[in-house]
Amino acid sequence: MLNSDNFDLIIVGGGILGVSTFYLYQKQNPDSRLLLIEKETELASHQTARNSGVMHSGIYYKPNSLKAKNCREGLRLLYDFCKEFNVPHDNCGKLIIAKSEAEIKSLELLRERGIQNGIKGIKLLDSNEAKKYEPYLECLKALYVPDTGIVDYGLVTKELVNQAKKINENSIVLYNEKVEDFDKVDGVTHIKSKEKIYKSKQVIFCTGLQSDRFAKKDGIQIDFRVVPFRGDYYVLKPQAFHKVKNLIYPIADPDLPFLGVHLTRMMNGTIECGPNAVFSFDREGYNKLSFNFQDTKDAFNFSGTWRLFSKFWITGIAEYRRAFSKKRFLKSLQEMVPSIKIDDLGAHRAGVRAQVVDKSGNLVDDFLIKKGNCGIHVINAPSPAATACLSIGKEIISQLNASA
Repeated sequence: MLNSDNFDLIIVGGGILGVSTFYLYQKQNPDSRLLLIEKETELASHQTARNSGVMHSGIYYKPNSLKAKNCREGLRLLYDFCKEFNVPHDNCGKLIIAKSEAEIKSLELLRERGIQNGIKGIKLLDSNEAKKYEPYLECLKALYVPDTGIVDYGLVTKELVNQAKKINENSIVLYNEKVEDFDKVDGVTHIKSKEKIYKSKQVIFCTGLQSDRFAKKDGIQIDFRVVPFRGDYYVLKPQAFHKVKNLIYPIADPDLPFLGVHLTRMMNGTIECGPNAVFSFDREGYNKLSFNFQDTKDAFNFSGTWRLFSKFWITGIAEYRRAFSKKRFLKSLQEMVPSIKIDDLGAHRAGVRAQVVDKSGNLVDDFLIKKGNCGIHVINAPSPAATACLSIGKEIISQLNASA
């Protein structure tokens, strides 16, 4: 018989969304004993710590969408949290650039969208004005977005846990504890690991790259699937750090939720270049040749995957060619900063994005939270989920309270 323990709330998943919800719920319910379960040896091991580290302004998102609302509120809450608890961050602003007349029109539309989303201080710059921000940049025009910042989301995640534990030291964070099974017995959800059973009437699943599997197991009717996309990054060598001061982005493809290869100053002072976006054969594989049979089978047995491929096969081939060619990756960077040379590019890393795709092959663009028999599931939380973590956490708790 496995040992068991009871909690007022259990959260499965130690990425930034699970941890933000852990912190916010503890803040609202200081006497409640909470449990956060993480299968890895440390928090934020996957999407949270493997993104660009950007605090997004919300300029890209459809006005009045959950993405837009949560990003704007979440950005404000995140800045406030970082200031209150001395988490290093920098409200440095960013440039989105246009290289053609067609892109200038897109830039102007993006500016209008930003204004509709309540972003203040947006400025359309000519080439010379843009060079005042980024001297090595080449463009026809650029959009300056002052709200944008940078932060280490891994550090944010750790500080969220620290603050929650200060509120109630009896709450627990478990590492290296994989959930093997779960069910509901007499109104109480039983979360089962290899060695123990954890019980609570309230459970939240923030399982990222595995979210569709947890949702399906919990009786949620899903006509979608998590289709993983790997993003590769290079880093500029120190000899080229001076070529990028802050953040430089191209105009993004409006049909895709990816922002294109960009240049990003990180909090440690390095300059990262990327990411691209290629289909991954492994949901948690961070090498170019990573392969997981079950992940690949799940993706290829889903009709939506093939419909997605049929819509964007030209883009997909181009992304794969760039993923395996340093010269092609360099060319994308030189379209923004021509003086970057191949010898300026150092060792790279990668992340995998959990992108929900529906059966028609459409990329589910907005946040998706659903209630199952055993708990609340955060199923789709793409970028800017890290920026919006505290706002999304409030929404998750609201849905939890409504279902109690």
